[in-house]
Amino acid sequence: MSGRVLIVRQDSIGDVLLAGPCVRAVAASGASVTVLAGPRGAAAAALLPGTEDTLTWCAPWIDPEPPPVTGDDIDAIRGDIARRRFDAALILTSFHQSPLPTAMLLRLAGLPWIGAISEDYPGALLDLRHRVPGALPEAERALSLAGAAGYRLPEGDDGRLALTEPLPDTGHLGLPERYIVVHPGASAPARRMSVPRLAAAVDALCDAGHPVVVTGSGPERPLTAAVAHGRATDLGGLTTLDVLAAVIARADAVVAPNTGAAHLAAAVATPVVSLFAPVVPAEQWRPYRVPHVLLGDQHAPCRGTRARHCPVTRHPCLETVAPQTVLAAAESLMAAPVET
Repeated sequence: MSGRVLIVRQDSIGDVLLAGPCVRAVAASGASVTVLAGPRGAAAAALLPGTEDTLTWCAPWIDPEPPPVTGDDIDAIRGDIARRRFDAALILTSFHQSPLPTAMLLRLAGLPWIGAISEDYPGALLDLRHRVPGALPEAERALSLAGAAGYRLPEGDDGRLALTEPLPDTGHLGLPERYIVVHPGASAPARRMSVPRLAAAVDALCDAGHPVVVTGSGPERPLTAAVAHGRATDLGGLTTLDVLAAVIARADAVVAPNTGAAHLAAAVATPVVSLFAPVVPAEQWRPYRVPHVLLGDQHAPCRGTRARHCPVTRHPCLETVAPQTVLAAAESLMAAPVET
């Protein structure tokens, strides 16, 4: 199946990056691929190899802070999709999301063929109702849908995450020759280590002779400044997503929670110290096919809750991770042989 294919993934940056192998498999068929992303992930969609175009729309049934459902909004995106005359669509969702509202929208936009992973009976909404085991890594879950639709990765593509190259130059940022990135932010507070604990990890890294670069978005500038606290280079608010990817690509390692920066690191093959709160399963969401060390109590009481705010007093899954443990994990990754 070639022609014009719409791939839908409407979550955050990390979710969209994990859709990359699926996008490449579809593009390898000769199809022209457009990615429909939400506003949180649209910048990542533009970085995926195989993507020819992107659309941005906030789905009220996907976004964690959803806008109201309005007829005018639905009509506008339906019309935009209809005008592009897609031949097929693949709807990518996480295990706790339903693809069926999006499938209804696409049917109303005239899509003749739609595939998705769905446990719910889809009626006439899907042409391909695909099912997968719940514990698959998210990238493989999406790629399995592409395979069920007849799309395969090209020879020589090993299915790892990837970004379109070349990445931007970082010379204007005045970075050290070698450094470790510490990325403190995450969209869900339950996935973040506290500022004092992260600042102590920065101290441990710097005291051991490792320059540190702290990264984050514009709204995260108070957070990055507090974590850097005069000891690290603070890039808070100074990088677009592609520049952030380039900064991470140059790093010896990245220290980050379960967030987009960890998946960016996987896409540029930079090792990750993963500060992983077990509110979602690590087997699905840990850094994909890149050297990493998973830190955090994976059996904490918050396990599997999908909580956005920690339901357990004192946030024990991450607050019990000592700064010296972060240092040891980073140094073990830096000392490991480089994979080829």
